[in-house]
Amino acid sequence: MRTESPDAVIQVDDLRKRFGEFEAVKGVDLRVAHGETFGFLGPNGAGKSTTISMLCTLLRPTSGRALVAGFDVARHPTDVRRHIGLVFQDTTLDDYLTAEENLRLHAELYGVPRDETRERMGRVLEMVGLSERRRDIVRTFSGGMKRRLEIARGLLHSPRVLFLDEPTVGLDPQTRTRIWEYLGELQEHEDITIFLTTHYMDEAEYCDRIAIIDHGAILVEGTPDELKEAVAEDRITLRTEDDDRAVRALHDRFGLEATRGIDGIAVHASRGEELIPRLVGSLGVTVKAVEMTRPSLDDVFMFHTGRTIRDTEATGAEQLRANPIVRRRR
Repeated sequence: MRTESPDAVIQVDDLRKRFGEFEAVKGVDLRVAHGETFGFLGPNGAGKSTTISMLCTLLRPTSGRALVAGFDVARHPTDVRRHIGLVFQDTTLDDYLTAEENLRLHAELYGVPRDETRERMGRVLEMVGLSERRRDIVRTFSGGMKRRLEIARGLLHSPRVLFLDEPTVGLDPQTRTRIWEYLGELQEHEDITIFLTTHYMDEAEYCDRIAIIDHGAILVEGTPDELKEAVAEDRITLRTEDDDRAVRALHDRFGLEATRGIDGIAVHASRGEELIPRLVGSLGVTVKAVEMTRPSLDDVFMFHTGRTIRDTEATGAEQLRANPIVRRRR
């Protein structure tokens, strides 16, 4: 268990959540400092949303302790809710109300003083670029506009922590980039901590610090640069005529352990540009294609889990398709 941190707005010690015999979150420890943008990076089913649901008091922990804005999530859930904003993965807006009406309803639910509501609504709508659409019905909004409105709603009651659960899932790359521009501007103008979950590597790069979570446990945490520097090896991806022989040759001739993925077989090694000519000339298997990349967050994930997030997502989809209940519903 970690020691108390007076600067931390989120403190988590040995947090666990069980659903019957299945342990979805396995002893998570965290400290998130005031003003940080902190990211949970991991594939679907890793425990990200379950953890964030406990921190937001939507799920009660099986054991462990979590403090948010100084309040215990299990013992003082109402106080926690007053100090947080939450943007869900799926939209929770009322499509038949205007943007302004959605915000006003939220203000009433959170007890925002009526004499302050109009000024706050104008400020958050301006912040996310929706001032001119404030009186438009939400069902006429694009997916990106709805996400921006939900962020504005989450900020309306001036929370200390804004939780974003997969904030850009389902959005096109251009809209995702714009959402992050808004969040960057938010950090400049609001005294707020942002805690988000994501399985997008490029999105994690925007965070001050990230924690990689898999199978309900945190594997490593740090700044994106720290995590990449710790891997410190190039990734070489090969496509060959016989991957089985290539994997054996990489081990026997070069002492390298290869990992299979959807892009081919991959190895990690220092000075990759010097190693590639030797591999191509001495592997004993025809190499169809070779690619080298410098360490990335995907490499960090592979280093700690033995697979990429894309491979993990693909495996999860295959498991769903193999599920007899899912097959019957299709």
